Amino acid sequence: MTEVRTGSLLAPVERKPEEFVEVLAAGPSPDEARVERIVSHGHVSPEGFWFDQDQQERAAVLQGEAELECEDGPNGRRESLRLLAGDWVLIPAHARHRVTYTSADPPCVWAAVFLPNAGSPARG
Repeated sequence: MTEVRTGSLLAPVERKPEEFVEVLAAGPSPDEARVERIVSHGHVSPEGFWFDQDQQERAAVLQGEAELECEDGPNGRRESLRLLAGDWVLIPAHARHRVTYTSADPPCVWAAVFLPNAGSPARG
């Protein structure tokens, strides 16, 4: 594709039972990097469900609020992380985590970058 594309990360989306996920960029295989815009209207992980992803994820909250529960948080134990607009989190590959809260009004808008697990995650 050679055309220039534009859009708004904060464009409104219709509220539905499932989160809205838009892939903004991705490599040709599922193991390569991808960038997603995620819009959550109060969505949370199902009871007892934990994400355990093969890729590391850097997620930033662009609008609204969210709370993650990390099995092995920044202090080396299970803990909750509250994220406000402008906050980001780096989740290493296979770090079990779940979403326990997202704001509904305004909706929580995330930008998430998934990167192949190539050793230690970048700092910063």
